[in-house]
Amino acid sequence: MKKSGKKWLLLGCLFLVCVLIPRTMVGATGSDTIKNGIYADDIELSGMSAAEAEQTIRTYVDGLRDTEITLLAAGNQSVVVTAGELGIAWGNPELVEEALAVGIRGNVIERYKILKDLERENLVYPIALTFDLQSISDVLIEKCIPYDVKAVSYGLVRENDNFRIVEGHTGYALDVETSIDKVSQYLTQEWDRKVCTIGLDVVVEEPKGSVEELSKVKDILGSYTTEYTTSNYNRSANVDNGCKLIDGALVYPGEEFSMHALVTPFTTANGYYMAGSYMNGQVVDSLGGGICQVSTTLYNALLLAELDITERYNHSMIVTYVEPSADAAISESSGKDFKFVNNLEYPVYIEGFTKNKHITFNIYGCETRDLNREVRYESKVLEVNYPPSDTIYADASRPLGYVSDSGSAHVGYKAQLWKVVLENGREVSRTQVNSSSYKMVPRSAVVGTATEDPGAYEEIMAAIGTGNVNHVKDVLAILLAPPEEYNDDDDDDD
Repeated sequence: MKKSGKKWLLLGCLFLVCVLIPRTMVGATGSDTIKNGIYADDIELSGMSAAEAEQTIRTYVDGLRDTEITLLAAGNQSVVVTAGELGIAWGNPELVEEALAVGIRGNVIERYKILKDLERENLVYPIALTFDLQSISDVLIEKCIPYDVKAVSYGLVRENDNFRIVEGHTGYALDVETSIDKVSQYLTQEWDRKVCTIGLDVVVEEPKGSVEELSKVKDILGSYTTEYTTSNYNRSANVDNGCKLIDGALVYPGEEFSMHALVTPFTTANGYYMAGSYMNGQVVDSLGGGICQVSTTLYNALLLAELDITERYNHSMIVTYVEPSADAAISESSGKDFKFVNNLEYPVYIEGFTKNKHITFNIYGCETRDLNREVRYESKVLEVNYPPSDTIYADASRPLGYVSDSGSAHVGYKAQLWKVVLENGREVSRTQVNSSSYKMVPRSAVVGTATEDPGAYEEIMAAIGTGNVNHVKDVLAILLAPPEEYNDDDDDDD
């Protein structure tokens, strides 16, 4: 019985091998088509060649290109685009080769098991999709960003000696970088390949200010006036124009004010004329000459309001409309600006106006200082340098009588500005605000000396040697005076 049992077992194994080997070999020789029961998502690939399967899947993905996708931009504005515009593509084409290899890899037992499994349950490969990040970015920038809305801060307008509050509104700005990631992640990981809506990342920017905050701006914190009664038309027009460009500026707590940003460029189109200004120790005509009187007047008003001055430059030479060290110069060419930061709890409003060749700035805000507190500023001159004499240049190429006069000498100074605080009329503190140095520049003139009269030449050269421009002018007046005519009526014939 034992030998007979072994014999039948051996025969059974041989039969099994004889049955399996031909069937397995048939599967191996049929490796040019995909086995039954294999899918790509819902697409059956059974019996397809690699080329057929690839074409079928690409056709499916191409069919998704027209699927509408709604992007929610700023203010929940709907932007309808297609998957094709977002750069849809098939992301795992290698699945065809993997599907084709099912049932032909591994040993006989492994291949047999896989084929049996396919008879009971389908093998499904997911179709992966990708989206081009640059295409997503382009869509967001071109179609979604136009719905962005800039925040507008609450404003103030002063009319008929009263303030009117201008309403502000909230701003919305698309965050492009995070929205690119959000769109890509949703479409590649969560999308059901049907019409859908994706909310983009939108940053909400609240407006500065409020009706309650601006209603407190009603007190004059500082006021200052300078005059320009001797200025010509062009310089006066520049002062008026600069003042108008600053009038109405509203500066919120923590904000920095730049005068340069408001009054430049110095061009005729921006309302400026040619007028005298300081340059390299000389007075020269330039567009916007006189604008520094605007910045200087504003500077002194802000000092009285006790705002934080963050950038200030003194003039190269002394000015006459304020005390030494109380000036503030600006220059577009050299990058000199005048700036301050609102270091107070409430906004400040700058009112500027001109009248009868006087310029005034009023700084409005919410007064929180003690009524018994007084602030004043004192100029302290440390050094005065007077020009020793006029500088006169003899020019032999110019005719006798030619004089180009710089106008006047400029005394040099070294000075400081001090802040003095009084409470109940008694000084409680004294603090240095700034220090300034102003160039000493002598009066200069170019005098023509070309003449055929040796005596006149000697006279003018001697006058030049005195180093006094006025004396040179007096000598020229004598040398160039017409000769007196002889009058016969005055003769005595007796």
